[in-house]
Amino acid sequence: MRRTLFEQDHEDFRLLVRDFIAREVLPVYEDWRRAELVPRELFTSMGKLGIIGTAIPEEYGGGGSDDYRFNVVIQEECARAGVTLGGLRTHLDVVVPYFTGLANAEQRARWFPGLASGELYTAVAMSEPGTGSDLAGVTTKAVRESGGTPASEGVAGGGDHYVLDGAKTFITGGHHADLVIVVARTATDPDNRRAGLSLLVVEKGMPGFTVGRRLEKIGLQVQDTVELSFDGVRVPAANLLGEEGAAFSLLGRNLAQERLAIAVGAVAQARAAIDLTVTYVRDRTVFGKPVAHFQNTKFELAALDTEVTAAQALLDAAITALVAGDLSPVDAARTKLFCTETQGRVVDRCLQLHGGYGYILESPIARLYADARVTRIYGGTSEVLKTIISKSLGL
Repeated sequence: MRRTLFEQDHEDFRLLVRDFIAREVLPVYEDWRRAELVPRELFTSMGKLGIIGTAIPEEYGGGGSDDYRFNVVIQEECARAGVTLGGLRTHLDVVVPYFTGLANAEQRARWFPGLASGELYTAVAMSEPGTGSDLAGVTTKAVRESGGTPASEGVAGGGDHYVLDGAKTFITGGHHADLVIVVARTATDPDNRRAGLSLLVVEKGMPGFTVGRRLEKIGLQVQDTVELSFDGVRVPAANLLGEEGAAFSLLGRNLAQERLAIAVGAVAQARAAIDLTVTYVRDRTVFGKPVAHFQNTKFELAALDTEVTAAQALLDAAITALVAGDLSPVDAARTKLFCTETQGRVVDRCLQLHGGYGYILESPIARLYADARVTRIYGGTSEVLKTIISKSLGL
């Protein structure tokens, strides 16, 4: 089906991204994959070309466009080329919107030029070892100090620093991040666990801030995932992002886009899996015939192509709604649920058509298979999404 989602500006941007990946990424990507890490310089290089600063206002050196479709193009081109550019999706689709939506004038002047140029790379630290998806259970604590004297525990004082203590885990992009938005408890309300959470921007190099080990994962090896710890980190009050105590509601403002971003990658990677498989079955010979000549192969790929086409139509409608400011949390949940479940089925069947070769990690389809599993977990598990959708049905 012909897509009508993009305009000429997006297609011109696509050519820029495609050329960058071909020149700067593909020749060295295997080295990055073996190292299980992209180099920090990647983001600066992308910043120089204007690839990662599109959402930053022009006055700070950015592109001045909050059109999410530019981010979609980046994900689609990465999938097309078979590459993962570290935590770039999290930086662009999840973290930068918190800065553009919540930063005050002083913070904008301090951080936005670096976000536009790629000199500043970001992560967000929500999950903790003991809380998982239970954001209201955050125990990382930030106590405000005034003149070196701590305020009472759980009560915000009038000081100029927060003293931050705690630990975070499963932090995408944390290895390279220059700025980390940390969800911390600044006040305690025994009657409302969601109250008293704040967003503090921790900067690389602050004493007491430690980037821990990179966690080994089934897939997404090039996307670094780390543990972070905070031991008496003195965070300037000027690094409070948004209103103190309002983090729970602030984090929900971008949740629809966060989930949609995962769906974008899911559909793009499912399409890439089909393209890889079509090429493979045409070239692979079994019993004296190309695998593509067997009816089962044709029927399987026809069905998979139809599933991905349906997922793409749903996704494009959701992206259109997001750009127009109309995407509801329920529709975002529906889109992520359908697209990621489709991705899982499609990539599994494509691997089957590759036979034994599909199980070997040097095979691109094997990497797509491993990478696909997490999309039904992060950003809201399929079970959480079904709960949200069922509530909209009055159940």
